[in-house]
Amino acid sequence: MLSDAVLADIRALHEGEDRGYHDWSHPLALLGQLAEIETELDDPLAVRCAILLHDAIYETRSAELARRMLDSVVPAATLERAVRLIEATQHHAVPEDLPPGEVGDMARFLDMDLSILGAAPEAFDAYEAGVRHEYREVPETVFRAGRAAILERFLERDALYFSDWGKARFEARARENLRRSIRRLKAD
Repeated sequence: MLSDAVLADIRALHEGEDRGYHDWSHPLALLGQLAEIETELDDPLAVRCAILLHDAIYETRSAELARRMLDSVVPAATLERAVRLIEATQHHAVPEDLPPGEVGDMARFLDMDLSILGAAPEAFDAYEAGVRHEYREVPETVFRAGRAAILERFLERDALYFSDWGKARFEARARENLRRSIRRLKAD
């Protein structure tokens, strides 16, 4: 378990006016999902650490931050797993060279991170507004084109989610939300 002081430091990283979606509510939502599947995980502490830190900065920088903040706080093997989990959020894919014992945890972690795509339409729309807030300095036409392209790449996947849990829980609604958002982004 992480100490209250470490958790407070991590929470502080998620605060600020620049945060839209990637504020403290994001890891809290994922921790709620973690509670549902924790007993199915091989290293739940690694997943918990990755949840708390994966968006503290962004991808590889968050992985480096995790190494610094959690060194000597969690077992070395757990820290290395957490770092691999964080790094995987850059492409939202399970690496082919991942040790077999880590594949299930990685699949569920990535599914939790993308769970917002399969949320109720109101929650998904709030997420999209939060993403726009985080990229508010990007001109509207540029943002719309870029965001539509990102969402279209997700839709091109055979499956958005990697685990049976994620597919059953989020896949259908995520595809509906993505199509709806793309239509809105491409509308004049």
